[in-house]
Parts: sequence; C-alpha cells; structure tokens
Amino acid sequence: MLNLIKLEFKKTKLGWYYKGAVIANLCILGLLCLIGSEEKNLTQGQMSMADAASTLLLIGVFVRSVFIVFAGVLIAKLVIGEYKNRTITVMFTYPVSRKKLIAAKLLLIGGLTFLTMIVSELIVAFIFSQLNNVYPFSPEKLTMQAIGNEIGSMLMYAASSTGLSFIPLYFGMRKQSVPATIVSSCILITLISQQSPGFSLASIIYIPISLAVIGIVIAFWSIRKIDREDVL
Repeated sequence: MLNLIKLEFKKTKLGWYYKGAVIANLCILGLLCLIGSEEKNLTQGQMSMADAASTLLLIGVFVRSVFIVFAGVLIAKLVIGEYKNRTITVMFTYPVSRKKLIAAKLLLIGGLTFLTMIVSELIVAFIFSQLNNVYPFSPEKLTMQAIGNEIGSMLMYAASSTGLSFIPLYFGMRKQSVPATIVSSCILITLISQQSPGFSLASIIYIPISLAVIGIVIAFWSIRKIDREDVL
C-alpha cells in the first residue's frame, strides 16, 4: 500500500497545491490582521480575537476551512475526474486490486490534507504572534507557550476535519461530477464554520467527529462502489 501511495504521489502534479497553500496562508494572515484592525474599538467581549484561545480558534477555523476545499479539489482531480474521463481504467489494468488503487488515492489525499492543516495552522499562528508583538491586533499576546498548549487540540481537529473532507466524495461519485464535489465541499465549510466571538460550531468536538465518521464511511463506500462497477 505504501508503494502505491508513493507511486500516486510521484505521478500527481501537486505544484498548484503547494502554491495554493502558501497563497491561502498569506490570505488568512491578511484577514486576521484586518479583523484585528477593525475590532480595535470594540469591547473585549465583542472581539473575535479577545485572547489567545479565541485567536487560535479563529486561525484553526480559517485553516481547516481552506484545506477542506483543497481536499475537495484533490478528490475531484484524483478520483472523480479520472473516473469520469475513464483514465482510471489504465490503473485498473495493473496487477493490483481496484480497492487498493482507490484506497491509495484516498490515503494520499487524507495525508496531504492532515499534514497541510497542521503545518499551516502552526505557521500562521507563529507569524501572527510575531506580527501581534509589533502591532497589537489582539489585546492578549499569542505566546509560543499558548500555541504549544494547543498542539494536541490542533491534531485532533485536523484529524476530524480530514475525515469530514471525504463527504464531498459522495456527491462527486453519485453524479460523477467534478463541480458537484468542489461545490459540496464549499457548502460543507459554510455550515461548519459558523462563527461568533469566542465560539464556532467546529469547536464543538462532537460535530466534526460525527462528520468525520460519516466521511470515512463514505470513503469506504466509494472504494467498494468502484471495485464492483465496470467503468469501461
């Protein structure tokens, strides 16, 4: 399985993904600075970044939302697009089961999504903490200790978000549609990213965990569906 994932990684052109991740992180940083500047005249109770915890919550929501959409694009390119255009039939001629081939694609997507969520959240939090020292966008400093204390939570939320990022796979497979996959991922993040000062639907851990379970079930369903169907 590891060799299949490596093979899929080598044949997939991911330059757009890396560039997109950098641009997305810069946009998130800019948005955080804009929010901090606009909220300067508000009371601390009305601020989205009133303290370190709420700042990290907001960063996490932004980062996970972006990369759930990125996961939708990956699913559209690596699974739905190849399935719809029948290019996946070339892989089905390999002396390897269909289940393993599709599982390798989904594991690659899940691994990339999880890794970029963690790395991006840490990078954005670190850079914003340094910017906040120069120009106080938040009334409370975001220290390295505060970021370190949240690493466990970051890992947990990234894992659950990775699972729920497979939900758009259902809509893509059902209609064999790339747009349906990407649009459903956008709708998904709109629903789970409802935000108010100090609160987010995504912060209620039962919600992302439940959606993650649904996403994983959909991933298994998709593997079985492709294994049973003749795409020729």
